[in-house]
Amino acid sequence: MNMQPNPPASTDVLIVGAGPSGLALANTLAKAGVSFVVLDKLAKGQNTSRAAVVHAHTLEVLEEIGVSQRFVEQGIRIDKFAIRDRDRCLVQLRFGALPSRHPYLLMLPQDRTEATLAEALEGSGHAVQRGWAVDAVEDLGEHVRVSATSSAGEQRTYLARYVVGADGMHSVVRKTAGIGFSGSSYEDSFVLADVEMDWSHGSDEVKLYFSPQGLVVVAPLAEGVFRIVATLEDAPEHPGLADVQALLDMRGPSTGFTRVSKVLWSSRFRLQHRVADAYRQGRLFLAGDAAHVHSPAGGQGMNTGLVDACVLGRILAEVISGRREESFLDEYQSMRRPAAVKVLKLAGRLTTMATLKHAPQRAMRNLLLSTVNCLPKMKRKFEMGLSGLDRREAAQLPAA
Repeated sequence: MNMQPNPPASTDVLIVGAGPSGLALANTLAKAGVSFVVLDKLAKGQNTSRAAVVHAHTLEVLEEIGVSQRFVEQGIRIDKFAIRDRDRCLVQLRFGALPSRHPYLLMLPQDRTEATLAEALEGSGHAVQRGWAVDAVEDLGEHVRVSATSSAGEQRTYLARYVVGADGMHSVVRKTAGIGFSGSSYEDSFVLADVEMDWSHGSDEVKLYFSPQGLVVVAPLAEGVFRIVATLEDAPEHPGLADVQALLDMRGPSTGFTRVSKVLWSSRFRLQHRVADAYRQGRLFLAGDAAHVHSPAGGQGMNTGLVDACVLGRILAEVISGRREESFLDEYQSMRRPAAVKVLKLAGRLTTMATLKHAPQRAMRNLLLSTVNCLPKMKRKFEMGLSGLDRREAAQLPAA
């Protein structure tokens, strides 16, 4: 993306970070006519794919900034999600009958999600200021002063009415605000890989496999590619074909055939299970991974951040326009932090169930999930939780 030649020294909102949350926030502010600047230290957007699913509730919220249909056109729609203990199906969820305009899991790699949001932003006449690292953030009461340095060594100072940290788990804004990040780290590392493979088990379902060695997720993406997610102790930094094949052989189905032919991209990362103690401190706000991080089980992280961003954008627009009092800003934390806590519990439960080591515990888990599979009301509750539709109220602004 092209950098704006002369960005303003003063703006209503300065956004630190141009990942999915930062871009969604920028689009929301652009639609509302609020002035903003987006700074990102990367010279260009991500060309790798971490998150790979966009849920029904997220697509509903993103309709407000006009990108949902663009997402749908680029992704593939899946209406089934199954949890299996190797060859045994414990529970199968179906999203086709969800009470939503988007009754499916939309499989879309994060790099396409980010690119689509960036294109929408450019279409509204705005762009990300890339190659700018934020050095200091100072809340001076009436405004916030932000100092940044470019990759070429140029320095700039911005004055903003509000600053939003959408700058990830190691957020400079969160640390500047002195906001705690309560939680802990997972013992195992996680492996992500996008692969081409011969797979006899279909491409119409996202499959989460349990095994004594740990979990593995197989999710279909577009053009015959599959996303693999797995826990692994001491994983290599960039897992190769043999690593991914071994994970599928040990944890995936024991029948049929599975042959990985090419690894398109892979990564290892260590996850934490944390939520910010506050989402706002004075004129500083947090969104996305700066506010919450957790296991990828259930594909909730990016989705929660995208909804954070759209909600915060609408709240900021209401206050900046003068339609609401400054105190209305407190609604952001009231609405979004409980939603994140709920998501952390869901992801944590799935991860705990998937990583049980002892046979009696695994047997009880399997019995529980098999029972859920026989109870339509329990299955619907599970489907509503994964799709985010049980958190709709946390995205609806209270009436004036």
